[in-house]
Amino acid sequence: MHIQTAAVQTLRHHEFGAVVPPVHLASTYELDPGSEDGAYAYQRGSNPTRAQLETVLATLDGAAHGFAFASGMAATAASLSTLEVGDEVLLPASVYGGTYRFVDQVLPGRGVTGRFVDDLGALTDEDFTPATRAVFMETPANPTLRITDLRRLTELAHRHGAIVIVDNTFMTPVLQRPLELGADVVVQSATKYLAGHSDLLAGAITTDDERLAEAFALAQKAQGGVLSPGDSFRLIQGIKTLPLRLERQQENARAIVEHLRAHDDIATVRYPGSHSEEEARIHASQATGSGAVLSFELAPGLDRVAFVRALRYPGYAVSLGGVESLICRPATMTHEAMTPTARENAGISDELLRLAVGIEDIGDLLEDLDQALRAAH
Repeated sequence: MHIQTAAVQTLRHHEFGAVVPPVHLASTYELDPGSEDGAYAYQRGSNPTRAQLETVLATLDGAAHGFAFASGMAATAASLSTLEVGDEVLLPASVYGGTYRFVDQVLPGRGVTGRFVDDLGALTDEDFTPATRAVFMETPANPTLRITDLRRLTELAHRHGAIVIVDNTFMTPVLQRPLELGADVVVQSATKYLAGHSDLLAGAITTDDERLAEAFALAQKAQGGVLSPGDSFRLIQGIKTLPLRLERQQENARAIVEHLRAHDDIATVRYPGSHSEEEARIHASQATGSGAVLSFELAPGLDRVAFVRALRYPGYAVSLGGVESLICRPATMTHEAMTPTARENAGISDELLRLAVGIEDIGDLLEDLDQALRAAH
């Protein structure tokens, strides 16, 4: 079944012939007095609507198990909840700022160490220690769009007994399928492309590993960071148009990349594969598209603030993946939790702008960028 069909048709045969799944809002469910059994007992443990969403999430990733959380960070935190005192996780220096904050400020209190690596793709056997129990990666990275070889790094990590967790928010299962490339866990901020309209918070985890699945189910029940039935329903509906939205967003992003690369007022443009021919080759081997996020810096002497203020269409806001274009300054917005030194090591300058491209008319977007660049003078 093609992923566009799966996005629409995974849930079928609802009660009364309804073509849209119902929303089950109950917080608690009656049990059999004799056996105290029941398909559901309490919403935090499980809920029919959330269970339907989790079936969709698993189906899209080709996974055995799917889990829905109240936010992308709740999913990321749960994905790292299997680490124990004395364990270490390796991450790229340019990891999302929220993940950096969690690893830098929360995990140490649990006795877990996070080691940030400037170039995760350059890891070798010598970089692993007996304490290394997990590798957490983003490919493309946020916001540098650097690429990591999923197959190579997964083989390397597994050789040392470490699990591989991939944040696939930028690519989604439409463009990249980490579990099929050997990864153990996929996390996503479903707030972004899966939901697609900047109107709900959600996180997702998928895995084929039974032991890890039990741990994630426990994290849902014990920590309580689960997605509500109403938001589960809305996310199911949002996913139905995911492949179509992403197709238009990618078309727009490709046109903007080419336009900015040829523009004298742009110093650098970053997109998946732009760092090197090798990274371009790797990305082409493991993904079927480049997504719709890019980053760039204005030419020296231009006024970044004047440029952003002059933009009519991209809103100056964090987040990405919605139908509307958004632009932000990672150094002070998405990655503000990082120290200046950490940002420098990650390649995130104070002048870097990240553009998440929406589904607007491409002519309007290009004209808007051009008039804003003139204003930057």
